[in-house]
Amino acid sequence: MAKKKIKKQTKESPKTKIKATFMRERILTEATPEAKVLYDQSRYGSLLDDGRIQLSLLEALYLLEKGKLIILDGRNKPIDQEKFVKKAKKAEPNFWIRYCIFKDMRNRGYIIKTALKFGADFRVYDRGVKPGEAHARWIIYPVHEGETLTWYEFAAKNRVAHSTKKRLLIGIVDDEGDVTYYEIRWLRP
Repeated sequence: MAKKKIKKQTKESPKTKIKATFMRERILTEATPEAKVLYDQSRYGSLLDDGRIQLSLLEALYLLEKGKLIILDGRNKPIDQEKFVKKAKKAEPNFWIRYCIFKDMRNRGYIIKTALKFGADFRVYDRGVKPGEAHARWIIYPVHEGETLTWYEFAAKNRVAHSTKKRLLIGIVDDEGDVTYYEIRWLRP
């Protein structure tokens, strides 16, 4: 009997999932301590003045897959992964390609954020570095393996990276969702 009591005492209680609401092109969490801890530890989303966290569609899907988030629709009913992906693809035409890059970088331990102000899809911080503590090291452009880039598009992407003092990564996503990265740099002979 002593063994049964020990097992019950050491058994972990299930972690609380963070509730969030789907609102067009963003996800808003409730203002809970769990949401704040998630933001503080891993920098998911943006902290709003009222204590809620605003997540991108990419962040929300990643957290949904990891079992850390419950996403509710406008009628307070849970949205499953499949339905969420359909809604996200309507809001963002290139959603799945971008998500493959986002997921791969997060799984590798990097913090990845949008880089619209730089004219890129993503900015990536080195492992252990949080946004606000230091600058991002790379900007990433996701591309499907079947797409083509003109030399003008390629040069423009390289110029953006160079002017923002970041390294350029082209993330190529294949049909299986696997990602290959190519880092491009300016060289002076």
